[in-house]
Formats: sequence, structure tokens, C-alpha cells
Amino acid sequence: MTRTPELSRTEILVAMGLTAVGLWLVSRLWQFFDPLAQFTLVWRWADVLWGMALGVGISALSRLVYWLWPSYRECSNYYLELVLSPLVWPDLLWLGLLPGLSEELLFRGVILSALAPPWVGLLVSSACFGILHLGSWQQWPYGVWASCIGLILGLAVLASGNVLVAIVAHGLTNWISAGLWKWQNQ
Repeated sequence: MTRTPELSRTEILVAMGLTAVGLWLVSRLWQFFDPLAQFTLVWRWADVLWGMALGVGISALSRLVYWLWPSYRECSNYYLELVLSPLVWPDLLWLGLLPGLSEELLFRGVILSALAPPWVGLLVSSACFGILHLGSWQQWPYGVWASCIGLILGLAVLASGNVLVAIVAHGLTNWISAGLWKWQNQ
């Protein structure tokens, strides 16, 4: 892996914000042209709890893959150092909320529901999610892992009928992984 470029805290936060707004706009435009392309987003405590359990499970699985797959560990360290080094602890709130909400609204909320049959939407949305997380072709293990996580989140939305499960799981997974990395690398 090449040396990690140094980005400022402002650059990271602006990039995160612009990406979130961009993904949200794409999902809204898609829904404008295809109003049926959306999963339900309903606040139900059972779905929040399911999302939390899924987030903890994904985080545990990610740690296991991190220790068992050296190529993934190298890509993960590169990505986490790039994004998390300049951030301070309160910034992690945005790291969970912005990508968790905007990515799930687009990938699981719109793409998954727009493509039929459901397995096609599941595969396409998961592949697109993996590609979004691919910084370069050298980081293919990170993209593969993100696609696997996309499958898990997509299955949760298909099972629950509520994209809130994936939003909560994604946000919590980001917080846990970022918090562990910050704690270990301070």
C-alpha cells in the first residue's frame, strides 16, 4: 500500500458532508422519477433494537475478518488512518450519522427496492456499495468486504421491510469501528 496522504480535519468533514448530500440528492432524484422505488422508513423501537444488534454483530464479524485476512487488515488500516487520524472524538458522531443515513437511503432505500426481482436489487445495491468504498483497485479487499456488508444490510431490509434497521446498523458499525481505531491509535 502506498503512503497514506495527509488530509485535514476540515477536508475530511467537508468531503463527508458533500458525499452525504450528493448521495441523498441522487436518492431523491431517483424517487422523483420512480416514486415506487423506496422502502419504508418507519420509527419502530423493535427495528432500532434489531439495527443495534446487527451493528454489533457486523462490528464483531469485521474484527474477526480484520485479524484473519491480512490484505483486508492492510486496506482497512490505510482507510481508517486516512479518514480518522485528523478527526477528533466529537467528529465521530458525523461519521456514523452522515454515511449511515445517506448511503442506506440510496443503496438499501432506493436501489434495492427499485430493481426486481429482489435478489437483483440485493446484488446490485451491494456491489455499488462495495464500489463506493473502493478507494483504488489496490484496496479490492476493502471493497469486497463492503459488498458483503451490503448484502447483510440488504437482507435485513428485505426481512424487516424497514430501511431504519440498516441505517441504525450502519451508523453503529461506523461508530464502533471508528471508536476502537481512535482508542487504539491515540
